[in-house]
Parts: sequence; C-alpha cells; structure tokens
Amino acid sequence: MRIVIAGGHGQIALRLERLLAARGDEVAGIIRKAEQADDLREAGAEPVVLDLESASVDEVADRLRGADAAVFAAGAGPGSRAARKDTVDKAAAVLFADAAVKAGVRRLVVVSSMGADPQHEGDEIFDVYQRAKGEADAYVRGLNALDWTILRPGQLTDDAGTGLVRLEARTGRGPIPRDDVAAVLAELVDTAATAGLTLELISGPAPVSVAVKSVAGN
Repeated sequence: MRIVIAGGHGQIALRLERLLAARGDEVAGIIRKAEQADDLREAGAEPVVLDLESASVDEVADRLRGADAAVFAAGAGPGSRAARKDTVDKAAAVLFADAAVKAGVRRLVVVSSMGADPQHEGDEIFDVYQRAKGEADAYVRGLNALDWTILRPGQLTDDAGTGLVRLEARTGRGPIPRDDVAAVLAELVDTAATAGLTLELISGPAPVSVAVKSVAGN
C-alpha cells in the first residue's frame, strides 16, 4: 500500500511511519519544514514538504494521487495559540479530506481527540481545540466519497507500548501510549470494515489486532 500521512513529523506519525515501512508499505509524510526531512527518511518515509495552512486543495490532491490510504495526524501542538487550532486542527483537516476526495483516495483515517465536539463550551485554548477537532470530524463524517474512520485517543503518554488496548465507540477516559496509538492506526489503515466509525482508544486488555477486528465486526 501507498499511504500518505499529514503531519508527518508528529510524535505519533513518526511511530506510524516506522511501523508501516517495516511491514513493507510505501509511506510519504507531509511536513511543513524541510529540515524535518531527514527524520522521516530515517523512519522509512518519503518527506513531502507542503504547508497545509497555505496550500490549495489542488496542491494537496497532487501529493495524494496514487495513494491507497491517507492519515490525518497533523496538529497545531500544545503550545500553539487559538488561531492555529482553527487553521491546523480544523481547516487543514478539512483541506486534507477535500483533497483526498479530489485525488480519488477513499480510505481516510483521522487522528482526533477524545471529547472533540463542535458544541464544546469554554474559552480556554483546550476548549477551542476541542471545538476545532469536533468541527473537523463533523465535516469528514459528511463526505460520502470517503471511507473514513475517526480515532480519538485518550491521554497520550510516552510510555512504552504494551500492544494491549481498549477500542470502542465509548471507552471513558484513560491513558494510552503513543506507541499503541500508532499500532492501532497501522491496523485501521487497511481495515476498511471500520469505515464510518468514530472510535475511542485507551489502554486495555485486548491485543491491537484483536481490538480492531472486534470493532470491524460490529
């Protein structure tokens, strides 16, 4: 498979790139800064320098053509201000989804946030983030030309992955190592039976492959 990942230098994305490359997939990661390219090459991914905050739909679609699947893992980051929650966490996600449609890439997996909701209340930066992610998710859900899956991890940690997770429509809050998020994404990318699902993810009792097969069968 050829898989294109938006936010290719993110902590989850780099882990995902290593997993996909190791299993023989052709991986490309979209990055904003050219100086990040070596990190992607080291992970086994082709770096694609493109700023999703200023790119057009056509420009992004050109990078997506020929892909079998796309993953949106970009984010403004915890230190960013409210304006970038809108331009990255919302607008870039919408742009990427529209570009996937234009490029004819049906399979899209979106990394969202547990609690994302367009109606989320509050004026703190995290509240703005939750609304932005919720609005992006709602937009993606409305695109019938995509076989989308939305993944909403719990509290992200840098602990070593255990390979054991809980993946359901509603899990309740809890932690999840980034290693395990990447492992679940790798399974979701080529599990088309999860299309149309919004899933929450925390650490739990089930091996990753078993957890993904379980929700795919529901």
